[in-house]
Amino acid sequence: MGIFGKNITGQNSGSRQDRQPVVAGKFYPAGELALKNEMAQLFDEALPKKSSNVLAIITPHAGYVFSGVVAATSFNQIDPEKDYEHIFVIGSSHYTYFDGASIYNKGDYVTPLGRVKVDHELAQKLTDENKVFTFNAEAHTQEHTIEVQLPFLQYRMKREFKIVPIVMGTQSASTIKKVAKALKPYLNERNLFVISTDFSHYPPYDDAVKVDHATSEAIVSNSPETFMDTLAANERKGIPNLATSICGWTSVLTLLEMTSQTDEVKIVPLLYRNSGDTDYGDKIRVVGYWSIVVEQQKKENGLEFSLTDQDKKNLLHIARETLESYIRHGEIPEIDTTGFSQTLKTPLGAFVTLNKDGALRGCIGTFRPDKPLYLVVQDMAISASTKDYRFSRVKPDELDKIEIEISVLTPMKKINSIDEIKLGRDGIYIKKGWNAGTFLPQVATSTGWSLEEFLGHCARDKAGIGWDGWRDAEIYTYQALVFDESQFDK
Repeated sequence: MGIFGKNITGQNSGSRQDRQPVVAGKFYPAGELALKNEMAQLFDEALPKKSSNVLAIITPHAGYVFSGVVAATSFNQIDPEKDYEHIFVIGSSHYTYFDGASIYNKGDYVTPLGRVKVDHELAQKLTDENKVFTFNAEAHTQEHTIEVQLPFLQYRMKREFKIVPIVMGTQSASTIKKVAKALKPYLNERNLFVISTDFSHYPPYDDAVKVDHATSEAIVSNSPETFMDTLAANERKGIPNLATSICGWTSVLTLLEMTSQTDEVKIVPLLYRNSGDTDYGDKIRVVGYWSIVVEQQKKENGLEFSLTDQDKKNLLHIARETLESYIRHGEIPEIDTTGFSQTLKTPLGAFVTLNKDGALRGCIGTFRPDKPLYLVVQDMAISASTKDYRFSRVKPDELDKIEIEISVLTPMKKINSIDEIKLGRDGIYIKKGWNAGTFLPQVATSTGWSLEEFLGHCARDKAGIGWDGWRDAEIYTYQALVFDESQFDK
């Protein structure tokens, strides 16, 4: 019947053509039972569900014996019971190049597990309304980048779903922006984006690990510019046999052009392997694979980030262990980051506050960290106990009486009017010339100050510019996620 077979239901068989599998028996088993058994084994070996509110997954498309566990890890993160309106499967062409992206809208995709319905209505709508989309038969004929993802969806999903299969033919940044602009309205909790890509191609094992981690960190930055700069930097390193840092870079760039337009997403790397980690590959020439997810960031108390209870416990444990070790022995303990979330490894500002018998005993923090959050908390714990000019150094016999409070900060935002300040939600940072001072959000709550008192005390008592000094000073706001040891067992 060829690659494009007649519709197997017999409906519209004169005009509709289904895209038949072309790498079954090569990249994955060709028989239904064998493929189901392979799926069961891959999902059993994959990492379990760790993510929620998943908007997109980045997943490899190599032969299942090489990349299947990494791919299954990505698909394990999606909700199998969710009734998605649309599932977009996007991959970059390996065989043909053209200025645009091809959406398959002539029929459905078929795998050994059965038919995967194409959302013909949306496919046609996108094609009709955006010149950047077309149907290019050659882009789909031999292309495996979409096909290999479909059995994972068929095995994982418990509800019926439809896909919008998109093959990127362009290598133009401006065209990619147009694709992203057309798809951006669909980046929400009702839909799922599956981005198909492998990472480094053919360098030695150790080089692949370094390159692939650099590329994943660039993706996690959620910056198209950082991503492209990193790919260029990888290329300049002259790594032996490195053909590409990431074969589906156009598909990933499309995703980043969408996600970078919102601050309500978090990109999380879950599992890395390369072909050298399998029984079927060597370590001389490898291909890299990453499982990465994009989560919709739930706001906590209106904040633009969140911490899990385990994140909070980890940070409080770091602060407590650091205090005990540094004050008693003058030593800074090493931190085991095993199991830490990506949030804890992200540079974020933080304050550590020490309270003794209900009174302040020290408080120091930073807004512009150059270290991961967990190291910022360690540094600030030391500083709060030894460098707060208002207090003497904490003594060992005080440690049992001290309660630790941590405030993790959002980036500062300059405001044009004090009407933008919400007491209890916003901290303030007032700057005038070389003078500056700050109050954390909880200061307004604990004191019961009015807005003008909040500003006046900060200007006079912290910045040293007088009670009314805030009126012609620069004012910045930030939010803080505040937690302390009383919420958890020490």
